[in-house]
Amino acid sequence: MNLQLFYAPQTCATVPYITLNEAGADFSVIDMNSRRGQLMSPEFLKLNPKHKVPVLVIDGEPLTENVAIQIWIARHFPQAKLLTADPRTEIKVISFLAWCASGIHPHLTPNARPGNYCDLPGSEESVKRVANVMLFEDLRIADEMLAGREWLFEHFTAADAYFFWCFRRAISFGLDVARYTHCHAHLERMQGRASVQRLIAHEKQVMAAFAAAA
Repeated sequence: MNLQLFYAPQTCATVPYITLNEAGADFSVIDMNSRRGQLMSPEFLKLNPKHKVPVLVIDGEPLTENVAIQIWIARHFPQAKLLTADPRTEIKVISFLAWCASGIHPHLTPNARPGNYCDLPGSEESVKRVANVMLFEDLRIADEMLAGREWLFEHFTAADAYFFWCFRRAISFGLDVARYTHCHAHLERMQGRASVQRLIAHEKQVMAAFAAAA
């Protein structure tokens, strides 16, 4: 099986990078520079006309959308138990992944691209403020879920990888998230995993290479 992950630093392509490593998968990484327009290139648009990462190319066939990618990885590497072995819990993990993708993630994005949501001059801070009200509610819910727990479910799953990216992204925007102490503890536990350490090392290397080429 030939696996290629199309990845860009700090994006949610972080999630399959982590879970593929957790699964022990043999995969190659294609590093994309979104700021240089690579996601809009004709070659990439053939893989994903939505011009987004991640894309997991499986024996030449592209798969897009993080929830689908996580389910595919979990089904093809069942020993990693990325969705748990219990069918009753599995659907809850998928539900959490969907919440990350359709709830938390869209509340993060206005911090990076407020102009995508309102084009009125001077509206950027207002867009961010409104989005962050919803984001902080998301984080409050996640923080309560993590209280007294090491992971979101009975052991590490793909849900932990996706939430790690969400919370880390919120921190990268300089948001005041100090009150979410259980989320911070989860972040620290995630940073201790070998898969995340590999991700961070790769991210630094790629970002340095992109900066040098600018």
